[in-house]
Amino acid sequence: MGNNKALGAASKAKQDEFYTQLSDIENELKHYKEHFKGKVVFCNCDDPYESNFFKYFAMNFNHLELKKLICTCYATSPIMYKQLTLFGEEEELCEEITRKKPYKIEITEVKDLNGDGAVDLQDIELLLKSVDGKPELLKGDGDFRSDECVELLKQADVVVTNPPFSLFREYVAQLIEYDKKFLIIGNQNAITYKEIFPLLKDNKLWIGYKSGDMAFTVPDSYTARETRFWIDENGQKWRSMGNICWYTNLDIQKRHENLILYRNYNPEEYPTYDNYNAIEVGKVSEIPENYDGVMGVPITFMSKHNPEQFKIVGLVAGNIRGLAGIESKTGKDGPYINGKLKYGRIFIQRR
Repeated sequence: MGNNKALGAASKAKQDEFYTQLSDIENELKHYKEHFKGKVVFCNCDDPYESNFFKYFAMNFNHLELKKLICTCYATSPIMYKQLTLFGEEEELCEEITRKKPYKIEITEVKDLNGDGAVDLQDIELLLKSVDGKPELLKGDGDFRSDECVELLKQADVVVTNPPFSLFREYVAQLIEYDKKFLIIGNQNAITYKEIFPLLKDNKLWIGYKSGDMAFTVPDSYTARETRFWIDENGQKWRSMGNICWYTNLDIQKRHENLILYRNYNPEEYPTYDNYNAIEVGKVSEIPENYDGVMGVPITFMSKHNPEQFKIVGLVAGNIRGLAGIESKTGKDGPYINGKLKYGRIFIQRR
């Protein structure tokens, strides 16, 4: 039974490996430059030989004026033996690393090692082959919850990565526990998690710039799906999802921009829920500009939320309990209109 459990965990881990495209990282992080100057950045779910997060921060180390970059990887990483590196060639790693042990890389300086007058990907390749960039074996399994990875977390100022979606609750809880700044990728459905929503409600966490469709490369071991899955001309497997967003507690201009409202309230277009003293607003774009009571809006509202414009009152979604913020008149948890259950809703109110 123990072996079966271990095999099941390994199988789940392989289906949780999503590698973020460099373009998606660049498009999001261009809004956060001021948050990285003089800081220690930790990518604690990233094999440096595969991760585009490592590639981004290593190539932009001097531009961002980083103090240090730390990357760690799991023992279960599917590309820890012999892989196609970031540099487009197959390369055996050092003998110890090829035994599939987890490791870390710490960078405190990136120089023009090839002497061409610029710091680019070729310099990063040379750095990784040098003594200063040599991987260092970890004693544990490289899991972000391990003691040595927690010690590295304590050193960090900002954590940036794409954590395992199946461990998202636990991952965020750790970041909050150690009071870390972060920018991470997650499923939009996490907004409704009982562990995540209170952080959004209390302005301890918010949505970054990108929200919606995103495509990821996945390992060869990934099980094919009928939808949102394909294999490109190079044999690389891909998986896309339409409900991905960036979660952060770094202050950004976007969260201070008011949502433009142009609709007027009338009771015919905005019915009141059977079980909550709040009106139904089916689309974020249809939020009335002249209603001061509580409104139920789609969870996608969180990507537009300005805490200076709206107060988040609560959440009602399916059987979620204790997050409503206002009392149900019928004892039912989900938002009902004329006896029919609606999709999950965020309760908001104008400031």
